Amino acid sequence: MPLTDTSVKNAKPRDDGKINQLSDGNSLYLWVMSNGSKYWRMTYRFMGKQKTLALGVYPDTSLKQAREKRDEAKRLLSDGMDPSIKRRSDKLAAKVAATNTFEAIAKEWHAKESHEWSVVHAQRVMSAMENHIFPFIGHLPVTDIKPLELLEVLRKVERAGNIDTAKRLRQRCSAVFRLAILTGRCTSDPASPLADALKTQQAEPRKALKREEIPAFLQALNKYDGTKQTKLMMELMLLTFTRVGEMAAAEWEEIDLDAALWTIPPEHRKLPEKSKKTASPHLVPLADRSVEILRELQAISGGRKHIFPNRNDPARPMSPETLRRALHSMGFKGKADVHGFRSTASTILNETGFNPDAIERQLSHAESNKVRAAYNRAEYMEERRNMMSWWANYIDSIKTGGKVIPFPNKAA
Repeated sequence: MPLTDTSVKNAKPRDDGKINQLSDGNSLYLWVMSNGSKYWRMTYRFMGKQKTLALGVYPDTSLKQAREKRDEAKRLLSDGMDPSIKRRSDKLAAKVAATNTFEAIAKEWHAKESHEWSVVHAQRVMSAMENHIFPFIGHLPVTDIKPLELLEVLRKVERAGNIDTAKRLRQRCSAVFRLAILTGRCTSDPASPLADALKTQQAEPRKALKREEIPAFLQALNKYDGTKQTKLMMELMLLTFTRVGEMAAAEWEEIDLDAALWTIPPEHRKLPEKSKKTASPHLVPLADRSVEILRELQAISGGRKHIFPNRNDPARPMSPETLRRALHSMGFKGKADVHGFRSTASTILNETGFNPDAIERQLSHAESNKVRAAYNRAEYMEERRNMMSWWANYIDSIKTGGKVIPFPNKAA
């Protein structure tokens, strides 16, 4: 006699502890276990062997659902397929599909690449994927993602005004698809043809002081009412024209005042993370005025690790944002950028006639010609010392209204 919803609900275990097997007919059974749990089972024969197929647990699987699963298993048997083997095959396919989603492969790619990145960069890359890519195509198998589908996702980012972010996301998506191709999980990269379909951010050059604007800047710096540390940091930036991140992270152990030399270690330089392990330190010769500034700073932070410690957390360095805010308060918002000091110095030194190679070395610029870079490792230290001394005297002459010193021919 077929089971009913009521009889299934009220079915009890056997007193002897054995399975209470209740038949619904047509090979479907309800097993009532000694602890009261209830399981749907179907018995069948395949290739001469008696087998049992699990069809679910009551009440999660109702009587109606159990019958539907039995009927589906019967159809497989009539087609010559073992329902147990088909179920295992389906589970394996689902497992493979789960590891072949874009999100799964993207996380695999991130884990593979991020060991060469800084922690902050790795977090930034994953955050961008989680915010802009995964919600839309992360659940899809990589084989199902089409170029137009990905383009629409990227254009959402683009329409929000994040043009550079959209381009970087396309590049990273392309890297994910390339990994999927290399590991046999897809055969094409739908991100590749989208390179020309996205907008290009119009790059704006850093705001740099012009020669004729330096006097006004120095006057504003002299009147600046911020902290002494920030004021000295701004002047030292102008005199050394290093990168602001290098200046902010500078530590006292990098400075040799007697030798008038600042040795910036690779970990503080603007380099790809993987290059920092093998790169050389950048040597910055210090003019007399730069040494004077550092001696003044010793009275402020000489007992700490960093030359410019953070005011709120002295164990950490000052934020590079401090100088940007100082420039704004000095009236140079939109007129000058701290990074632009490098352009200002480079322009004037080149116009004055200093050796361009020495200037580029002082700026810590990589040689664009790879062959030349392999052989030209000269530090130009003597030329750079003369150049940095001339530059400091040039700034001082503007500050004091004195006569600008001529170009020293021996440094050429």
